[in-house]
Amino acid sequence: MTRMAVAHPIAADALHDEYRDRTPRSAALFDRATRVLPGGSTRTTVFAPPYPPYLVEGRGIEVLDVDGNRYLDFLGNYTSLILGHADPAVVAAVEAQVRRGSAFGAPSEVEVALAEELVHRIDSVERVRFTNSGTEATMFAIRAARAATGRSTIAIFERAYHGTHDTVVATSPGVPASVGGHVLTLPWGDLDDVQRAIAGHESDLAAIVVEPIQGAGGVRAASPELLAGLRALADRVGALLIFDEIISFRASPGGAQAVAGVRPDLTTLGKIIGGGYPLAAFGGSAEVMDRFDARRAGALTHGGTFNGNPVAAAAGLATLGQLTPPVYDELAARAGRLRDAVEIRAREAGVSVRVDVAASLFQVRLGDQTAASAVATGTGTADLFVRLLLAGFYLAPRGMGAIATPATDADVDALATAVVDSAVSIEQP
Repeated sequence: MTRMAVAHPIAADALHDEYRDRTPRSAALFDRATRVLPGGSTRTTVFAPPYPPYLVEGRGIEVLDVDGNRYLDFLGNYTSLILGHADPAVVAAVEAQVRRGSAFGAPSEVEVALAEELVHRIDSVERVRFTNSGTEATMFAIRAARAATGRSTIAIFERAYHGTHDTVVATSPGVPASVGGHVLTLPWGDLDDVQRAIAGHESDLAAIVVEPIQGAGGVRAASPELLAGLRALADRVGALLIFDEIISFRASPGGAQAVAGVRPDLTTLGKIIGGGYPLAAFGGSAEVMDRFDARRAGALTHGGTFNGNPVAAAAGLATLGQLTPPVYDELAARAGRLRDAVEIRAREAGVSVRVDVAASLFQVRLGDQTAASAVATGTGTADLFVRLLLAGFYLAPRGMGAIATPATDADVDALATAVVDSAVSIEQP
C-alpha cells in the first residue's frame, strides 16, 4: 500500500474514471451511504464529485483510505489537527481519561484546567464556557451579546462562516425571513464601507462578528487596521465586538487578536482546542460571561450533555501544551515556503496558480481569482481536488489547507509541485 504516484496531465473527462479505478471501495461505500445519509455524509463540506475517499487511518499527516491509497493530509480535519493524526501525547491523554471515565453528569478537573489554559493564553478572555461545536460557540456568544446590550441586530461579513445556526445563515432555505431582518452583511476589508453599511442601525446593533482570518471566505486575513477600526466602531455605537477565532487561533498562542493587538469583548474558539475531539468554547470579559452564572437570578441558560467533555478536554490540554511560540513560527514558515515554492514553479511553468497564506493556513487559487474569490467558486475546482488526490495529497475541495507540525519541508515542496502540475493539467489539457 503505497502513496499514489504523482499524476501525469489528465484530460478533465478522464479524471473521474481514473479516480474510480483507484477507489472502488470508496465508491461502494458512497453508494451505500447515500441510502441512509442525504448526500452520503453528515458534512456538506466533505463532498466533491464524483465522491470523496473514505478514510480509515491516519498517522502524522499521512492518511489511508479504504482502498489502500495513502495521501499526505494538508487539511487536518479542516485545520483542527494541528499536531497531525494520532499524536502520541494526545493519544496517551485520551486513553488515560477514558480509563477514568468518558463523561459525567458533573464538572471535571480537566475541564477546569483547560479553561485556565485558555484564560492564561488569551488576554481578553476572563471567563469561558465550553460547547461541542463552533456553531454552538458562535450561537451562544451572539446570545450573550444580545443579552448584554438589550439589542437584536448582528453584523457579520460577506463570505463569513460562523457555523450553521439561523442567525449566521439567515438567507438559507428554512430560516424564517424575520431572522434576516436582524442581520447586517458587511463588506470585507474597508472600514469606511463597513461604517456606511451600519449607518442607521447603530441603536439596535448588538454585536459585530468577525473572523480575523476567514476560512470559508478564502483564507483572507483582516488587516490590523480593520480590526482596530471595528473595535473603535463597536465602542462608539455601544455594540460588542466578537472575534470568531475558531480557525485563526492557530495564529499565535493568544490567537490572531494577540498578533493584531486588538481586544474583543467575546471570542469563539474551536478546532485545535479539542485536539481532534468535538470541543469548542466561547469566552470574554467577566462582565458579559457572568450572565451564564447559575448562581445569579435570571442567568442565561447554557446546557449540553457533552459540554466540557473530559476526554476532549484532555486531548485539548495535551495539544495546547505542545504549541509553544517557536512551533507557531515554524508552522507559519512552512506555509510561507509553500507559497513561495508555488510562485517559483508556476512562473517557470507559465501557469496562473498561487497560494495565499495567513499564519499556517493557506488557500490555493487558480487563474485570476482574487482575494475575494475562493477556489470553491472558480473554474476547475473539482478538477483540482481530484488531481491532487491522484497525486497523493488531501486538501479541502475548495482548495483550503493547513500546515500541521509533522509536515516537513520535503512534504511542502512536494505539495507545491503537485499544485503546479495540477494547474498545468487544467490550463493545458
